[in-house]
Amino acid sequence: MRLLLAFLLVPLIEIGLFIQVGGAIGLFPTLGVVILTAVVGTYLVRSQGVQVLTRLRSSFETFSDPTAPLADGAMILFAGALLLTPGFFTDAVGFALLIPQSRAAIIRALRSRISAAGVNMHSRGTDRPERDQHRPGAVIDGKYEEVHDPD
Repeated sequence: MRLLLAFLLVPLIEIGLFIQVGGAIGLFPTLGVVILTAVVGTYLVRSQGVQVLTRLRSSFETFSDPTAPLADGAMILFAGALLLTPGFFTDAVGFALLIPQSRAAIIRALRSRISAAGVNMHSRGTDRPERDQHRPGAVIDGKYEEVHDPD
């Protein structure tokens, strides 16, 4: 029901805002603002997406909990979709999702509603054995072949 309501309300809000802004500044400036927000939004999504991918890669390399960078990445992806959608309301929500403090507040609110059993990170078949040799109980997968000496 909420999704249906969103699909009905968002276009109505956008149409109303287009009429108001277009009446105040004119057609071409309104179209220019829509195109400008899409271009600026694309640049911001790309730069923040690269930062989040770096944090995600780092969390995998250090075997730490990747949920925060994954949640940030999902919200940045959603922000990008909103910023590419023509409209003032969707642009405002998209730009709000690009602010790290607003993403952190959303993550805190969602964490209070979601419970998880936990994250268990371990190395298995890593290409960096020097890291595993200091970890107790490390498992290294490998293949072997028995060779019998004919003599």
